[in-house]
Amino acid sequence: MLSFFAAISVFNPQLSVLNAQNRDVMSAYQRNMQPLLEKVNSAPTDNERYNANELFVQLFDEALRVDDSFEWQWDFGTSVSVLTSSDRQFRIITWPVVRDNGEYECFGFVQSYNAKSEQYDVYVLHDKSDEMISASEQVLDPDNWYGSVYQELIEAKHDGKVSYTLLGWTGVNAMVQRKVIEPIMFRGGSRPQFGQALFRREKNLRRVVLEYSSNAMVNLRYDQQIVRTYENKKVKKKGRTINMQVPREEKMKMILFDEVAPMLPGMEGLPQYYAPTGTELAYIFRDGRWELRDNAQGRLSDPKLNKDFQPLPKEDPAYKVK
Repeated sequence: MLSFFAAISVFNPQLSVLNAQNRDVMSAYQRNMQPLLEKVNSAPTDNERYNANELFVQLFDEALRVDDSFEWQWDFGTSVSVLTSSDRQFRIITWPVVRDNGEYECFGFVQSYNAKSEQYDVYVLHDKSDEMISASEQVLDPDNWYGSVYQELIEAKHDGKVSYTLLGWTGVNAMVQRKVIEPIMFRGGSRPQFGQALFRREKNLRRVVLEYSSNAMVNLRYDQQIVRTYENKKVKKKGRTINMQVPREEKMKMILFDEVAPMLPGMEGLPQYYAPTGTELAYIFRDGRWELRDNAQGRLSDPKLNKDFQPLPKEDPAYKVK
């Protein structure tokens, strides 16, 4: 059970507290887990890595169930991803184990607040991604998780409600890697649900999955960018009305990602032959949904990721729709 101060800190992070005794307990867990994690990352055989990981998971599970453990700041460097929502509703912790054959299996926990019990519940995540068909359309739970190491947590608000979206990556195997845009929500108090119909005009889409060659580099990130969009207008010109598109530039936050496709004809459905096409797509949060903008190209500061726009014309910026 959370202490009174820890419980109200869910709504006021300034009041978070971890008493001295629990700090010592959590510090001891971290010290004992660190050498196990080093074995997970560098032991020479699958058997050694998985044995170390089993103990690592066991200790992590115990530690997350310690009173006020949500207040502890885990630090495993870049080996373990720890993302916490700003409203302190939940924390998600993920990491991979790499097999000798190059295959990845992801592990993790969700620690989420249950308002009814006034405590944080703990859920172990079980990676079943290698068993899934049509993963982009499925609603999943901790026991059937589309394993990823999450790199960003996006909190988007509409009408006072917060929607959470995760950006993740995993190596899959020696030939394929994957990035995902993964909505997460909580049902029944605190139980996480992965995948949600947040994608406008894409009826069956619950998550965006990008699978591509292990040799390719694919951009996926949440950022504020200057983008060019187009507005349809009817304009009278030379005595007749025609449809025109008028370009304009605006600054907004968005999920930017590279479109991926087969490098050669006939390779459809074989992700080891997929690579970026050179087209950048964007999801923009509008009216509680992620809206795909295939004509919204971010102006990135890194020239390797994107080219500068051609300047907008100073006169008659509209052009005729073909």
